[in-house]
Amino acid sequence: MSFGRPPSISTGFQVTPPDRGSFPLDHYGECRDFMTAYMNCLRNNNNSSTPCRHLNKAYLECRMNKGLMEKDDWKNLGLSNVDKEPKPTKDPAGDKNLS
Repeated sequence: MSFGRPPSISTGFQVTPPDRGSFPLDHYGECRDFMTAYMNCLRNNNNSSTPCRHLNKAYLECRMNKGLMEKDDWKNLGLSNVDKEPKPTKDPAGDKNLS
């Protein structure tokens, strides 16, 4: 038995693809702006992802377009019903007629 090398080398090393959800790091910061916007949204909403889902979709779309993750259907990612832009919310106070 030799020291300094992993035991798997002597029995044969087999490459396996990463688990679903694991993907390469964005070393060149190609999607940094999308990631920063999403993280800021989470921080501003007490880590609730619901109001930030449109930013999550934009970030994942950037990663898919840049080859940083495998392309997948939005329904498989849980984002099929999310628009790219958030829908404006109505201000209940703004709906009153002051005339």
